[in-house]
Amino acid sequence: MKKGKDNKRNEEVNPLKTVIMAGGKGTRIQSVISDLPKPMIKIGGTPVLEYEIRNLVRQGFTDIIITVSYLGHMIKEYFGDGSSFGANITYYEEKDPLGNAGALFYLRDQLDSDFLLLNADVVFDVDFHRFIKFHKEKEGLATLFVHPNSHPYDSGLILTDKDKRVRRWLAKEDKRPQYYKNLVNAGLHIINPVVLDICGTQNTCNAIKEERPQKIDLDRQILKPLVGTGQIFCYNSPEYVKDMGTPDRLRAVEKDFLQGRVKAKNLRNKQRAIFLDRDGTINIYKGFLRDIDDFELIQGVGSAIRTINEQGYLAIVVTNQPVVARGELSREELEEIHKKMETELGREGAYLDGIYFCPHHPHKGYPGEVAELKFDCACRKPKPGMLSCAAEDFNINLEESWMVGDGENDIKAGKAAGCKTALIGGGDYGQDVTVASVADFVGRFIKKGSG
Repeated sequence: MKKGKDNKRNEEVNPLKTVIMAGGKGTRIQSVISDLPKPMIKIGGTPVLEYEIRNLVRQGFTDIIITVSYLGHMIKEYFGDGSSFGANITYYEEKDPLGNAGALFYLRDQLDSDFLLLNADVVFDVDFHRFIKFHKEKEGLATLFVHPNSHPYDSGLILTDKDKRVRRWLAKEDKRPQYYKNLVNAGLHIINPVVLDICGTQNTCNAIKEERPQKIDLDRQILKPLVGTGQIFCYNSPEYVKDMGTPDRLRAVEKDFLQGRVKAKNLRNKQRAIFLDRDGTINIYKGFLRDIDDFELIQGVGSAIRTINEQGYLAIVVTNQPVVARGELSREELEEIHKKMETELGREGAYLDGIYFCPHHPHKGYPGEVAELKFDCACRKPKPGMLSCAAEDFNINLEESWMVGDGENDIKAGKAAGCKTALIGGGDYGQDVTVASVADFVGRFIKKGSG
């Protein structure tokens, strides 16, 4: 079973100093508004930057530095010293363009420990205490906030190892593997200032000393050099983080905000989930899969999961995979099958917030079996272990969630966890509803807002 997070995940951590990069001109969105700096564009009647600051202050992050440039005086006049917002705000004004990270080198003397680095054109509502606790547990130099999105095929991708270390960082234009996990950089970061010393080239340092401004790209020149060193990690969260840098994105974000989805996705709030079995529910049932070429999405499942995403539910797969314990499929081969699942769902604009699998099997005697996985575990359905683990990881209200699957064990696991249950196909196992497919379930119960 995918391991759950530390039981103490919700403990408070000491707030970090926060740097908000607000110096961009916002060229792509000037067709909507050109007489305001981008962070001052309003959503629901309030500037985007104000939402950021209030989200930080609510969680105790009150020491804030804002870098400004284009029409920066409007930001400074609006927020002042931050006292009216419960914050202590100072500013660094870029007299010449410094890129999206050049100002950090001029702020180096003010950064003596880990700090949050945020973009000012991002609408978010996240639990920063979870983010920081993850970063401290990993003891790296930088942590990226990442999430799945509805268009991974044309997004920059983050590829990690099993310990969440970033091993590859692919730009939009880079060639990517045939199948990949849907992980995209969201634009929120925790950085140790030592990174600036490591990644700042001698030319950069000399330019700063001689007051010769130099544009610095955060990803390319500061963070990407850490890839593969074991010092940069990614924190995967389903919380709401979206930039509003284009007219279309601005309209989409404002719609989400007005419908309450931005705030609701914060993991301090109880979440609702749709738990999905895999074989026979998401992909065509062909027995336990041992060959990646046998994986084939059921028609309509992509659009159904996309609707689950759009309606604010978490989409989480929970699947028994005893073929691992029986020695018929390695963990690496299973991971590739799941990457294919995520890749093909992504092509249909859908994504999964989590994949939990049970690799165990209680019965011995199979040729090539993996002895340490042959025991009666707590996660193999019909036991509710995978659902309970996900509930802890994502703060899920199980009573407001559904388990959807095509077998008796799915229904029993959902019932044991306290979920509502939907059976695909025939049979009577005490399920709440019977449906023809995931698409049928979504059409009848999710689009109508049930649950």
